[in-house]
Amino acid sequence: MQRAGLAVARLALAVAPHARHVWVACGPGNNGGDGLEAALQLYRFGKSPWVTWLGQRDQCPVDAAMAFDRLQQAKVKFQSGPPEQADLCIDALLGIGASRREPAGPLADAILAINACNTTRLSVDIPSGLDADTGQGSALQVHAHHTLSLLTLKPGLFTAGGRDAAGAVWLESLGVNPDQIEGITPTARLPARPIWPARPHASHKGSYGDVAVVGGAVGMTGAALLAATAALHAGCGRVFVGLLAPKVLSVDTEQPEIMFRELESLDLERMTTVFGCGGGQLSTSLISRVFKSPAPVVIDADAINSIASDDAMQSLLITRNKQHLSTVLTPHPLEAARLLGWTTQQVQAHRLQAAKTLSEQFACTVVLKGSGTITCALGETSVVNNTGNARLATAGSGDVLAGMVGAALALGARPYEAACNAVYQHGLLADQWPDGKSLTASALAQAICGFR
Repeated sequence: MQRAGLAVARLALAVAPHARHVWVACGPGNNGGDGLEAALQLYRFGKSPWVTWLGQRDQCPVDAAMAFDRLQQAKVKFQSGPPEQADLCIDALLGIGASRREPAGPLADAILAINACNTTRLSVDIPSGLDADTGQGSALQVHAHHTLSLLTLKPGLFTAGGRDAAGAVWLESLGVNPDQIEGITPTARLPARPIWPARPHASHKGSYGDVAVVGGAVGMTGAALLAATAALHAGCGRVFVGLLAPKVLSVDTEQPEIMFRELESLDLERMTTVFGCGGGQLSTSLISRVFKSPAPVVIDADAINSIASDDAMQSLLITRNKQHLSTVLTPHPLEAARLLGWTTQQVQAHRLQAAKTLSEQFACTVVLKGSGTITCALGETSVVNNTGNARLATAGSGDVLAGMVGAALALGARPYEAACNAVYQHGLLADQWPDGKSLTASALAQAICGFR
């Protein structure tokens, strides 16, 4: 707790170096104890902490009681309510206790007061009121500018409402190896930045695989073209498109490299198939043909909707994956809800569990899109992606991601690796997008630098 308090104080000095009057709002548990220690350190650094504490000396954790005693010895005063004005506010009310306690009474009042502070807000471990595992917020939660996560990074900081509530996330391991923390099993991790292998000089288009995009029903051909453009720019050898809309296009003059073919002529057994982008109502025979292909398949959009209501197609998909054929499902929350028989709200409230359940149910890699996109596969630790922003909330960006996953599979990546890497780069493009320039799906697809 002393190390945690020192780490909080140091970050406070870094994010608000000129702050003198610091309100430290401390809850009754261990998170509050971290806040008490931080207040003591800030006092020693020459700041003027204003400390409110919702605990009691004879009922709090031992370490918190010791911190309280040291503050009293230092003659730091405790206050009954928030200051009228503060240069910095530290939220040490609940931490991970939010998953077990709905803020009420003085806790709720303190959260309201923290959010009303017109100053920098720093949360200890996790913003109070936010669930550390799911990123689901309570009716009352702190909206922080900075969060110092202690020991390990919590999944809830990066998915659902977590990224909006936490602000900039910092990690302090307190000198402890997280793999050696008793009783903690990682449920998720953040992705490592992918490192693409160099392309041999003596290679050719056949070295990088073929992608077939099957979709684009009447009125939705753009979705298939976006996926195809993404696959092309992501670096696969060749891209073919089989449109469901009859005789709409024979060439894309802006992307002449993309080859249009009749569906029946596509050799899906030798191509990675990106299936469902703008697919409309897909026929059972087409779904069956794609699922029986031994080549990798990315199942997106209307292909997901079609199998969600067809038990026979779901069984065929499960059979495919039990044969260890490479498959990636890329649902958004509503599509995931249809597959699971849940509500969209249930999916969003339990994103990690939803992705894991889908992965187990269909024995494949699952990419659950949204804030903190989750990639899950059997035998792998789930990944909560930490790139991307709200610029991706635009029509067609999911089609682009499907094409990127397809390209990575065509290049030979395992489904889990292909999904993780494509999701990371997809988000990174949005993070690096120039300010003031609108992000459309077509611009995103053409900005992909390629998997190399």
